[in-house]
Amino acid sequence: MTGRRMSLPRLPTVSAPARSAVAWAVAAAIVVFCAFAGWSYRQARTDEALAYAKARDAVLADGRQSIARLNSIDGTDAQQVQEGLRQWLDATTGPLHDEMARTNPESGRSLQQAGTRARCTVTDAAVTELDTRSGTARLIATVQVALTPRGGAPATTDRKRFEAGLARTSGGWRLTAINAVPVGAG
Repeated sequence: MTGRRMSLPRLPTVSAPARSAVAWAVAAAIVVFCAFAGWSYRQARTDEALAYAKARDAVLADGRQSIARLNSIDGTDAQQVQEGLRQWLDATTGPLHDEMARTNPESGRSLQQAGTRARCTVTDAAVTELDTRSGTARLIATVQVALTPRGGAPATTDRKRFEAGLARTSGGWRLTAINAVPVGAG
């Protein structure tokens, strides 16, 4: 060390009026940003397209679950069959629900006698129609059903396509109709 001191350069001083103007500009920018963010949030919360998209997503989720339920059952014992039939009724409403309730005793006996276990996976689905005012929708789906017969026979897999009608209920969207779509149909 040589004993010389180095001095740091002096920063320029900003006058009080200039500091005040910068502070006001920053405050104004914050107010403008907050106003824009609030307006943007309000627009998004009241957007009809957003409400329609949420309804479409609900139809798709409930429809996929209901179709999977209607194509799945464990026929290995009476308790499993009854639980499966209860789930079928929970997935439906309207005329389809009434028809299933009417035929459940006969269906239960047939299912238990066959003893087959069916597990359905919805591989793809799409909402084709949605009327949020009337609370109705239509859905198409492709499914894969794994069938395991009683007695240890090898499981088989079946692919199917369905078109389903749905109605909005207090418990969500439920199936009102379900029809198989032939593979060659457009």
